[in-house]
Amino acid sequence: MALTSMLRSLSRLSRRGCAGPGPGPGPSPFRHHRYPYSPFSTAAADAVERGFAGLGPTAKGEKARVVVLGTGWAGSRLMKDLDTSGYEVVCVSPRNHMVFTPLLASTCVGTLEFRSVAEPLARIQPAVSNSPGSYFLLARCTAVDPDAHTIDCETVTEGEKDALKPSKFKVAYDKLVFACGAEASTFGIRGVTDHAIFLREVHHAQEIRRKLLLNLMLSDIPGISEEERRRLLHCVVVGGGPTGVEFSGELSDFIIRDVKQRYSHVKDYIHVTLIEANEILSSFDVRLRQYATNQLIKSGVRLVQGIVKDVQPNKLILDNGEEVPFGLLVWSTGVGASSFVKSLPFPKSPGGRIGVDEWLRVPSARDVFAIGDCSGFLEETGKDILPALAQVAERQGKYLAHLLNHVMKAGGGHANCEIDVDLGPAFVYKHLGSMATVGRYKALVDLRQSKESKGISLAGFVSWFIWRSAYLTRVISWRNRLYVAINWLTTLLFGRDISRI
Repeated sequence: MALTSMLRSLSRLSRRGCAGPGPGPGPSPFRHHRYPYSPFSTAAADAVERGFAGLGPTAKGEKARVVVLGTGWAGSRLMKDLDTSGYEVVCVSPRNHMVFTPLLASTCVGTLEFRSVAEPLARIQPAVSNSPGSYFLLARCTAVDPDAHTIDCETVTEGEKDALKPSKFKVAYDKLVFACGAEASTFGIRGVTDHAIFLREVHHAQEIRRKLLLNLMLSDIPGISEEERRRLLHCVVVGGGPTGVEFSGELSDFIIRDVKQRYSHVKDYIHVTLIEANEILSSFDVRLRQYATNQLIKSGVRLVQGIVKDVQPNKLILDNGEEVPFGLLVWSTGVGASSFVKSLPFPKSPGGRIGVDEWLRVPSARDVFAIGDCSGFLEETGKDILPALAQVAERQGKYLAHLLNHVMKAGGGHANCEIDVDLGPAFVYKHLGSMATVGRYKALVDLRQSKESKGISLAGFVSWFIWRSAYLTRVISWRNRLYVAINWLTTLLFGRDISRI
């Protein structure tokens, strides 16, 4: 422990200060050591004592380091727009890609292939793969030390047979951005996590597709009872928001066009039920909600208004006592703060999100920001909590990237240096409208800025064309735009791929 004592003594004599722009003494000799911390950091002593490896603080004359937790809409847009001539970018996330969530439901039934909605982070921000000092780290953040400007991380290895034992390490930051998203809301209902499938990640869509095709094939086996066949082919969707409605529409299209042609023996048994506690698409114009209801019913989707009280292996129970058997259960009831976000030592906004001010800063911790679904305005700001939407997250990421670039150019990029920097205008969100598809060649476009305001509302084929055109242009890379366009064309000409791989 002699080394630990020495480091603690040195840390009392010198603290990492504002490096600022301009030449410096060069890289720290500890930078690529097993314990690459400055010898003048208290965190270094703690790291040695606990046996952690990691990335140490940036030295004077080096680029400042922005650590981003997450690769969702907010984090990806932030990293895309960060000026890497003045910043090192380190991303810590359990996935190395961004998911284009508006098209995720289409992958569940083979309308699109999975790679069409997954954008590798290295294409969004090439610096993480080719710039010294910038990295993507396949890990989760487990703890934050705002005083030491460090985070604790643990590598992600679940799901791999021969994976290495998870390792722990530290990363020092100059600016830390929480963009770790939210998790699916289960409302504490027993059995949801064990028996339902969420629809938020590519692996969720893969699981839904495998389960759906497996049930179709099992139901065709001779000797199976009619009751069991009906259960296997009953697809239940809980949640009448855009994700649940779009998945129900895609599933009904799949049944009408593909199942009835390729699984003719069981075509009369498969059906879809959509369960919603209130009204479907409650944020849309009332006329559009009615259109969506009529279109779903016309497509064969059964709409049930009720509250799920319990989920069992092969059935769920509603608040009125009705038992609903299922072969596939997809849970899409919105999102809430994750257990990690709840555990953080920061003030929370209503709903348990990380509380931020008008500039998306966490007021109780210097150099810490939060964007996307994991953040919300503190009550003292007087601002409403923004909805958990992709367009909110993306625009927060864009805003914060410009703010951090401005801070860096003003000499405040390093830790504890932005105190006197004018941050400019606060973040203001303006809703651009909502879209949802409800079945083949039918969609909704609601361009109102809020539920109470007036604006353009469209439904039908024209809306479907707008929906597809808008999302095709929003796909990040030309590579994936080409994938999506080709997938749509092949599905139109040859039907969906029903291979279970």
